[in-house]
Amino acid sequence: MSFLKRPNDFLFHVLQAVASLALASLCLLVIYGVVMRYVFADAPDFVEPIALLLVIVIAMFGAALKVRDGGHIGLDSFVRRLPPKGQAIVTGIQHLCLIAFAVAVFFGCLEMAETTMQDRIPIIGLPEGLRYCIPVVASVCIAMFSAEHLLELFARKQK
Repeated sequence: MSFLKRPNDFLFHVLQAVASLALASLCLLVIYGVVMRYVFADAPDFVEPIALLLVIVIAMFGAALKVRDGGHIGLDSFVRRLPPKGQAIVTGIQHLCLIAFAVAVFFGCLEMAETTMQDRIPIIGLPEGLRYCIPVVASVCIAMFSAEHLLELFARKQK
């Protein structure tokens, strides 16, 4: 299991740093946009497309981070009432579903990134496919984090 734990620890810290920087940048960018619009009556055009990219980074990387620490949204009141074996089965199914979701996101967003890479985001000129590359990275992380949880679940079962 340690063969996934170390790379996942590294990925977790990188995602945490990138998501934190994206959130701080988004806050500063929105404040700048609001001040420019309402104080100086000169709204910059580039704020909205950059803010959208930052929101995608925060949402997708934040989702991956929550998968790693087990804090994602769940209705666990039913699961807590199950016996330990039932809880393990439900947790295993949950992580298999997360991996299936990550695979679907990966291939769907990869296809969208490939088909839109030649288009440009208006105003900032970055490739449109960049919007879809972010979920591709996040889906790989979600799959790796869920695989780590599955391996940990099986390791506990073997004891």
